[in-house]
Amino acid sequence: MTRSRTTLLTALALLAPLLPLPLGGTPAAALDAGVERPDRAAPAPLTVLDPGFEQGATAWRFTAGTGVATNYPHGGRRLVYLDAGAGKKVSQTLTATGRGTYDISAWIATGGARGRFTARVNGTERAAQDLPAVSAYRRRTLSRVTLTAGDRLEIAFESGEGWVNADDLMLSPASPADPRVSSSDPKVAEMFDWAKRKANSWVHLAGTAGPLDVDENNTSGSGTGTYGPSYWAGYANRSGYYSRDAAHQLAGAGVLGLHTENRAVLRAFAASATAEHMFYPVWALNFDNRSPLSIDYRSPSLFVREVPATFELVQKAEEAYRWSGDRGYLTDPVLWDFYRHATEEFVDLHDGLKDNGTVKVAEGTGRGIFQGTASYNEQSGEPLAEAGDGIGAQYRAYTAMASLARAKGETALAATYDMRARDLKEYFNTVWSGSGSGPDTIRGWTTDGRPLTGWGKENSWFMPLKQIMEPGPRREAYLDYIDQQASGEGRPDNIEALTYLPDTFFTNNRADTAWRWMQHVYDRREDQHVNSAQGANGDYPEVSFSLLGQTVEGLLGVTPDAPARRLTTLSRLPSGMDWVKIDDLRVGRSGFSLRHDGARRSVLTNTSGTDRWTWEARFPGTWSSITVNGVRVPARTKVVDGETYTYATPSVAPGRTVTVQVN
Repeated sequence: MTRSRTTLLTALALLAPLLPLPLGGTPAAALDAGVERPDRAAPAPLTVLDPGFEQGATAWRFTAGTGVATNYPHGGRRLVYLDAGAGKKVSQTLTATGRGTYDISAWIATGGARGRFTARVNGTERAAQDLPAVSAYRRRTLSRVTLTAGDRLEIAFESGEGWVNADDLMLSPASPADPRVSSSDPKVAEMFDWAKRKANSWVHLAGTAGPLDVDENNTSGSGTGTYGPSYWAGYANRSGYYSRDAAHQLAGAGVLGLHTENRAVLRAFAASATAEHMFYPVWALNFDNRSPLSIDYRSPSLFVREVPATFELVQKAEEAYRWSGDRGYLTDPVLWDFYRHATEEFVDLHDGLKDNGTVKVAEGTGRGIFQGTASYNEQSGEPLAEAGDGIGAQYRAYTAMASLARAKGETALAATYDMRARDLKEYFNTVWSGSGSGPDTIRGWTTDGRPLTGWGKENSWFMPLKQIMEPGPRREAYLDYIDQQASGEGRPDNIEALTYLPDTFFTNNRADTAWRWMQHVYDRREDQHVNSAQGANGDYPEVSFSLLGQTVEGLLGVTPDAPARRLTTLSRLPSGMDWVKIDDLRVGRSGFSLRHDGARRSVLTNTSGTDRWTWEARFPGTWSSITVNGVRVPARTKVVDGETYTYATPSVAPGRTVTVQVN
């Protein structure tokens, strides 16, 4: 997560063309070849001119009572205004050169109600938002506007009872998947729909020309570049995405089918983790998927770097492979070399301050983010050598590397990483968590060898989140402590930090607590973010992306494995939620409908694609009977991270529905 606290995004000159390509960008077949470069993009053929109104009145049509002003821009130096009263409009019309579906977003502030933000195709209104009276800028989006070659798209701001200000228009390709959630609890459906629309509004059209190195100190940037497949992951006043944010947003992007963007972003970070950088990836990249964002990068020896991010990117690459089935995650030498360097040389180069016996633990310097910090908790001021989030992320990088090596057929390498993961977990649970419970649990070590206990925010909750803590009473007590601290005076000020809590509690099968935190994050989406430049909490991209991932991977308990054509599910419905269903859940090249009725009945339909899938339908606890489509089958059980599950593994052919139930 970024930590800026000042100004605004410059207007994105030459932003947002309409691509005449299939909705998701690069076809999956091209990615399977393993040589596709998803971080690069050809120039887009059609452009919205002057989306930030920085060129004055040259590209837009203005009626009387409208114009360009400088008094209250969202970004850059100018904005467009409409005076109060009916009949005023600012518009631009584009002609589509191919078929596509798009989202249209703009930052809008109003002095009164009844203004409108509209999209018309060939004169017919296709999408519109009635604008409420909100004097602070909020990001408004018109979703899934479909065009064919020759269609004329008019984008317009229309007046209302008070003034209307608008700035920083952006077009996004509509997501390849359009998942829909329904439930006995209407709030989860409302939340998911909001998050889906909001998250997709942050996706860039590959080939867009836009500014580079925009930040609060350089609002005009350093020039322009061609944006690759990417999405916003960080503050909206900076023209780039951050490794920590992108890692946390990846699951939500997977739910939307943004596999091209996920791989391009991960590959860009992988390419930056050079020997010159001591195998750290840079902290932030411009949307060109190549150049470091200058505010966080001063030289190869002086740039922001945080230990957990290196390891999280390895874990998230493995998860992206499971969501997409894209073998490029195994065959692309840039990605593969990154996995190896991150789990080999990176650890060797950054392990020297604390003796860890037979295991190695990557360390920070204790001297701040530009020298390398052990933890994501940048505000603590503690001189940490090792931190709970760093060692937890390292453990998950080892398990991910073992999984990737097995998928590649390198069984000996997989066994090596399995052993490293086991050894690191045993060390952690002996030396770190071997004594003490709750607030007395060790969550870091200083550079002079002192153990730290108490509340450490990220370096506290990442330990159970990454499953490096052994299951049992000590972990349960620590989860209670995390919930208490995050609910009280220890609560982080920034909403994006709280977005990790649902993941933490779902991972540890505390559905009621996880759902409470999901609602907490969602209910504060209109609150002002602690960074005044960010606007509302809901306009921080991580909020919407993480809610998508938590609904699917958390509530619905979906674990995808597209390469193996295997889908694992586990109902984690909280108390009072009788059922949840998702339609158009895409995994690899297949689509599914999934419904959970409580924790005892699940229904899966293979709705699209040509592949037969194995479905591992899990249910918590030990049950004497399990049926598949009403036919009793042997009740099998397994223990996963200390929890016992009863499960069945039916085959689900294309077009077929299977119901599994325990009794």
